[in-house]
Amino acid sequence: MSILIDKKTRVICQGITGGAGSFHSRLCKEYGTQMVGGVSPGKGGAALDDIPIFDTVRDCVEKTDADATMIFVPAPFAADAILEAAASGIKIIVCITEGIPVLDMVRVKEELKLFNSANKKDKIWLIGPNCPGLITPEECKIGIMPGYIHRRASQQKQVGRAGIISRSGTLTYEAVWQLTQLGIGQTTVIGIGGDPIPGTHYIELIEMFEKDAETDMILLIGEIGGSAEEDAALYFKEKMSKPVCAFIAGKTAPEGKRMGHAGAIIEGGSRGTAQEKITFLKTMGIQIAPSPAEIGITVQKVLQSR
Repeated sequence: MSILIDKKTRVICQGITGGAGSFHSRLCKEYGTQMVGGVSPGKGGAALDDIPIFDTVRDCVEKTDADATMIFVPAPFAADAILEAAASGIKIIVCITEGIPVLDMVRVKEELKLFNSANKKDKIWLIGPNCPGLITPEECKIGIMPGYIHRRASQQKQVGRAGIISRSGTLTYEAVWQLTQLGIGQTTVIGIGGDPIPGTHYIELIEMFEKDAETDMILLIGEIGGSAEEDAALYFKEKMSKPVCAFIAGKTAPEGKRMGHAGAIIEGGSRGTAQEKITFLKTMGIQIAPSPAEIGITVQKVLQSR
């Protein structure tokens, strides 16, 4: 099993005629993803290889039965692209775009909250923005991650299977490669992005992994700034039966300085520091990988001690 996406997921790309959109649409299709269409206003009727292009998301959904999208629309227009997808019936929205203004994302979150309150049984999931996307190995890839490093869980049963949720793209790739080398499969790998207002938080995804029969444990990759990791740890302590381990990036980050992601900033009084997060997660019973090079080994130890 997996969460959010599988081999039946039908994917479109908003911004498919741009350099990044066309490049990654081709790679997703080569991976085996059902890339059924693309959207680029004014270019409807054209095609990218054999992927048909439409002027609007609504037209694309009506003609292709798409239920997921990946967005490569430039930052000034990305919020409207997200809301267009939601209004057109797309349920999995993966926004790769970085640099979206915070106030735009505030508007998007409020609009999606209204969509979801009106349709509680058919929730819209926004992954990102400023994220690598998500992948269910050997079934469906929506995003920019290198597909070949991921391995399907069913082929790695002898060691175990992990669900991964991360605020960092490149650290996710490093962790996945280590797990694959150790014979540890992945059910679904999700990059939630590093912006201050992400579409989806750790807790919502942890809850889904807890219910997934094939996921044996969960790996969280966090970083400085905010309290998302602490909130996830509290949820783990109170409601979860599956083990969780984590890596927190940013031990040497100076106070008050943004580090890479817009959301990775330490506030005064040490709030949001890596060490503060690590200490709290440990008190909640979460195993911590001491360095990026030891993420795989830490996951392996947790699986072996189940």
